[in-house]
This record gives sequence, structure tokens and C-alpha cells, in this order.
Amino acid sequence: MIYLNSFNLPPIDEEEHFLNSFRRTCYDSYYPFNFFTSDKQLGRIDFSDITILCGSNGSGKSTLLNIIAEKLKLDRKTTYNKTYFFDPYLEKCRYELSVHDPLQLKSLKRLSKIITSDDVFSNIIEVRERNENLNFKRELIFNEKNNINRYGGQGPRGFNTDDPQSMKAYTDYHQKRKQSGSRYVRENVGVDERTYSNGENGFKYFTDSIQPGGLYLLDEPENSLSAEMQLELVQFIIGMARFYDCQFIMSTHSPFLLSIPYAKIYDMDNSPVSVCKWTDLPSVRIYYEFFKDHDCEFNRI
Repeated sequence: MIYLNSFNLPPIDEEEHFLNSFRRTCYDSYYPFNFFTSDKQLGRIDFSDITILCGSNGSGKSTLLNIIAEKLKLDRKTTYNKTYFFDPYLEKCRYELSVHDPLQLKSLKRLSKIITSDDVFSNIIEVRERNENLNFKRELIFNEKNNINRYGGQGPRGFNTDDPQSMKAYTDYHQKRKQSGSRYVRENVGVDERTYSNGENGFKYFTDSIQPGGLYLLDEPENSLSAEMQLELVQFIIGMARFYDCQFIMSTHSPFLLSIPYAKIYDMDNSPVSVCKWTDLPSVRIYYEFFKDHDCEFNRI
């Protein structure tokens, strides 16, 4: 499913008009002005159901994803550090959607998002912090229950059936007296969220975040994923695009993701930026030549 048909960056004459009206000597850079249309000669991007931006570091692929995400006002978890000229640049960008029905647009807006590497790693840290907080609460409750068992106690004073807090304190006290420590903790504190390896957490974050019927921008999703996990992500993306009406626009260096059949690939290192086959990308050719040079070692296995 294609929701975003195309995205237009500001033409050179509009960029020049803005910059000529704004010249100030305190700025060394007007990025992203003069980067895509002048340096990359990129004015318009046409999308498929799976579109990939590939290029070396500094080629602008992540910046382009963030420009699209901010212009479409897509949901994002972590903030993006914008330059002073980012918002004026956004105002001059244009896009074309295939969806015009208000209800469909509302649903698309609710589901769609940009997912970055920072999101994945932040989620891993948040799970660890939540589990640490649960462990701290458990220790407090176990100590409190041990004190009740050892020294007894009168329980909460001033019991009042009309006061919800008083009722809760009374109920909690008697639960601590009657139940085992483990049962009380499980019912009142909960259990740890299951922890995974970083790669498993990363993959799970994508599968939990991506729902049917959405537009998803993925910034280098291969980060933290093993080769095996990247192949699983490839199959997940293909399935969500083919059977569940999702559209994907992503940046990547991964040959596994670049090999997705029928994906539309833009080589961001070319000037002008152009569509190409994944096997023609310089980064993929490096992998190919490397393994070809070591072919005899594989044949001995």
C-alpha cells in the first residue's frame, strides 16, 4: 500500500530567495538548505510500498527521513536535534498523499511514526529501569512483611469504612499478615518484564510498534540486530507491506535489508541521487568482493 506518493524538496530558486533575504555572517552553515537540491540535485522523491535510502555517513539519508517525518507530523519517541534553518526548510517542502478521506487520514496519522535507533535503545534502558524499580519495591515490601511477622503490630489506626485510603491500608495490612511474601508481592507489585538480548529487544520493538495500515519511517533499523535478526526483520517488513497495508521508507547500510525484492532504492551518494539496483551499490559491492576474495576459505569448510 502506498500512502505517501511523493515528496518535493524546495527548488533551488526558492532556496536562493530565502537565503538572499536572510544573509547573516554569524552562521557557517544553512543546512539543510543547499544540500539536497544543489549538492545532491534531488528535488523529488517518488515512493513505492518499500523505499530505501542508502548512502555513506553524511549522505543525508537520516536527515531526509527526519524532514519527511517532521513535515508529515509523524509520531516519534525521541527528539531530533534540528538546526536553526530546519523549520524554514520544512515550510517549503511539499508532499502528495494517496489518502484523502478524513477518517482514513485520521487512522493513518494515528498509526504512522518514525522509528530511530535512539528509540530502540531508549526502550531497552526503560525496561531495565522498570525492572530495577520493581526490585526496589519488592525489597521494601519483604522487609515490611518480615517486621510484621517478627514483631507483630496493631495495624493501621483510625480505621474508617467511609475512607477509601483507610480501607486500602487495612486490607493491605491483613493481606501481608495472611499471605506469603511471594504471593503478596506478585499480586501487588507484579513480575519483571521479560528481558531479552539487545538484538531480541530491538526486533521486538519493531514488531510491537508496527501495526497494520500505517506509514513507517525506519532510520537504520539494522543497528543492534545480528545477521539472523536482520533477516527476520526483512521477512517481517515484506509481510507487513504485502498483507497488512503498510508502507515503509527506511535508511540502511544493511545488504540484507537492501535485498528486499521490488524495493525502490535511492543511492544517496550519487549526484544526482538516482534509483538503482541493490547489487550495484558500492557498499554492497564491497561485501561481494570481500567474500569473493575469501571464497577458497569457505570452500574448505
